[in-house]
Formats: sequence, C-alpha cells, structure tokens
Amino acid sequence: MAAMAKAKIEHVCTDCGTAHPKWSGQCSSCGQWNTLVEEVGFARDLPQIGPAATPPQPISDVDPHSASPRPSGIGELDRVLGGGIVAGSVTLLGGEPGIGKSTLLLQLLAAWDGQTLYVTAEESAQQVRLRAERLDAVRPNLWLYADTSLPAVLTAIDQQRPELVVIDSIQTMHDPALGSPPGSVVQVRGCAHQLVTAAKRYNIAIVLVGHVTKEGTLAGPRVLEHVVDTVLAFEGERHHALRLLRASKHRFGPTNELGLFEMVGEGLIGVPDPSQLFLGDRRTGVPGSAVAPTIEGQRPLVIEVQALTNPAPPNVPGRRTTQGIDSSRLAMLLAVLHQRAGVGVHQHDVYASTVGGVRLTEPGLDVALCLAIASAVSNRPLPPDLVAFGEVGLGGEVRQVAHSQRRLSEAARLGFRRVILPRHAPDLPNSELQLLRVATLPEALAAAGLGRSPS
Repeated sequence: MAAMAKAKIEHVCTDCGTAHPKWSGQCSSCGQWNTLVEEVGFARDLPQIGPAATPPQPISDVDPHSASPRPSGIGELDRVLGGGIVAGSVTLLGGEPGIGKSTLLLQLLAAWDGQTLYVTAEESAQQVRLRAERLDAVRPNLWLYADTSLPAVLTAIDQQRPELVVIDSIQTMHDPALGSPPGSVVQVRGCAHQLVTAAKRYNIAIVLVGHVTKEGTLAGPRVLEHVVDTVLAFEGERHHALRLLRASKHRFGPTNELGLFEMVGEGLIGVPDPSQLFLGDRRTGVPGSAVAPTIEGQRPLVIEVQALTNPAPPNVPGRRTTQGIDSSRLAMLLAVLHQRAGVGVHQHDVYASTVGGVRLTEPGLDVALCLAIASAVSNRPLPPDLVAFGEVGLGGEVRQVAHSQRRLSEAARLGFRRVILPRHAPDLPNSELQLLRVATLPEALAAAGLGRSPS
C-alpha cells in the first residue's frame, strides 16, 4: 500500500504559477506584486500518463502533414484557426459569462464528422440536452459526460476514444490527488497538464473552456496559457448580437485573423458580410460620425466611428470615455488635434466609440477618429460618401498603413465614392473612387470640408 501523502503548504503566484515556500509581496519569477496565494498540496509523485519516450530523429524524417488542420464545419472558427483543428492539440477558449462559449462549442461538436465527447462540469446533463435541442445539435456521435472528477474524465476518454473533447470548464475540474479546492492555482495547473498529456497520448483534440476575470484576462495561472497550443478569446457586448473570435496564441497558424458570429435564436451563425452589418443602421448627416475601412487579419471591415463632445464645467478637466477604442490612443490624438490642427478639445468632454460592439486597435483608424472628433466639435457633418484611413503621428503627419488596396476595394464595393488617405498610399487600378491624398492632419480636415476649427 502506498504511504499516506503529507499535506504541504505553499504559496503560488496566480500570474505565472510559480510555487514559493513562504509568502512574500513580490513573485520572484515574474516580478508581479501581491499575486501569491496560499495553497494546500500533497508531497507525493503523481502518476504520469504519457507516450513512451521516442529517440531523436532527423528533422527531414518528420512528417509535416501529421499536424494538418481538419475542418471543423464552422467556417468562422476555421478562419481563426488557419483551416481547422489539429489532432493532439489543446485549445483554451476564454470569454465572459453568457457570451456564448458553450453554445459555440456545442455547435462545434455537432458539426464534427466523427465521435465527440462533451464533458460538462458546470451544468447538468439535462441542461445541456435542452440547449442541444434548441440548437439542433442532438447527434448520435455526440456523447455527454457530466462529472467534475479529472480521473473519471480521463477514464471516460480512455474508454470512449473520441476524436474531439470539450471540457466545460477547466476551473471546475478537480483532481483529489492535488488536495486543493477546485479553481485554485494548483488544481487548474495540474488538471491542465494532465489533459495536455492525454491529448498527446491519444492524439485527440481537446478544447478547454476558461473563465475570465473582471479585467477580461483568463482566470488562473499564466502557465495555463503556456501549456496549451491555442488560446482563443470570444468577445462581444452582451446587449449586441455580434460576437468576435480572436486567437492570441496559435502554434499551427497566424494569430491575426478574426471570426465574426451573430447570436440568433438558433445559436451562433457566421457573418459573411460584416461591413453591411456594421453600417446597416448608420444615419448620414449627423455630426461626429466618420467611416473607416479597417483590416482585421486578412479581412477588410468598414466601421463607423462616432464621437460626441460636450463643454466641460469651468476649471474642470474634460472627461475622455471610449468604447471599442484604446483610451490612451484617443488621448494622444486629442493632443495632436489641439497642437497640430488647432481643434480645441481640452475644455470638452469627449466620448468616442465604434459601432456594433467591435474593438479596434489598429492605427489605420486614426484619421477617421480625428475627423469624427473635429466634426463633433464644429457641429458639421462629414459627407455621407466619404471614408478615411491612415495613421496620425505626433507631428500631425498622416502615415501609410498596410493593405491600402484592400481597404479601397471594400469601400468601393459598399458604394463610397471619396477616400481620404495618406499621400503615398498605393492606388486602386480601374476604380471610380476619388482619392483625396493628404500629408498632414490639417490637410485631412480641409479635404473633409472641416477646415481649421477655432481653438
């Protein structure tokens, strides 16, 4: 009989997962402050499940097609994953509660051409069955297992040998051998390691659902993101139908693609023409509204940017509020507008947002955002057939951005006729677009009919 394991107290960093023998204010590994929490573990060796060691081999003998992605049956998901899901890979999907993670994964299992297993550790089997009926996802090759015990889940995987497994969620899984409560750093780290080992051993794909903190980052130790192959973020506003899927880490392809879904009564459906969705309810002739052709991965998106300004009380600094736009980027552009273009906004509250709940960080949005702010301050609307793109520098210069021709092509397809763009941006052959090339921000304001607003 194995000897009784001794409980031990250790302090684990919630950011990187490093264990410390005693508490301190700063983690010695990652340097973060106040991230050490007390955890109870067991001082014994855990059983290792894994493939037998293989000898080294020449790189020329490695089969590159063994890691080829397999289409999942959901086009927007395959777009983000670079073609599909790779056998033996582990994917971590994070998102806010109620955003649609379980819905997306249940539709994934139903669309998969092969045997799948859904491990529900948060909901009952009856709840998942009711959702599957609503999504028309009841399939004979979709198996359901409701349990929170990791050894029981690993046994089910070993017996069932599915091609694709979903664990919903990793924070609720519990291994009695680890001793700590579910959701603790020790449990999340230990369970994730064993599931990764199982995926490699059986050559099956596993998708882990992860909770997020109030800051929007994945809950649990940072090592959770390191051990998996792919990290996906499912984003969106709960009051909007649009959902965005991004990859912040992907070992089998690029991380700059964007998947777009719309939440409807029957579940999540892909959005074939997102630009039409973003501009569907646009009102023309309203001050503070500008349109920008942006690029997310390889996909062009034409987005409406809105700004609203209001005089601030005397001797009170103006507020800056953003939605879908980086607040620090807005502060920089407001300073450039004031110093380089004479648009006085220092005594105004400024509110800026993107329409539809999409979040944009690319610099090509700068010129359109500046035009929207100047339009709001001067109370003069921009022409309805005008779009603008380009990066704005601290000197007030308008710089080139990538994929100019793709932006122009998308704007022309949607019926826009005039484009404000950087002076040296590439042209679009055989196009009827009127290109208004500018070198500075004041030139962009003049091209849009706003001129120099009084400071």
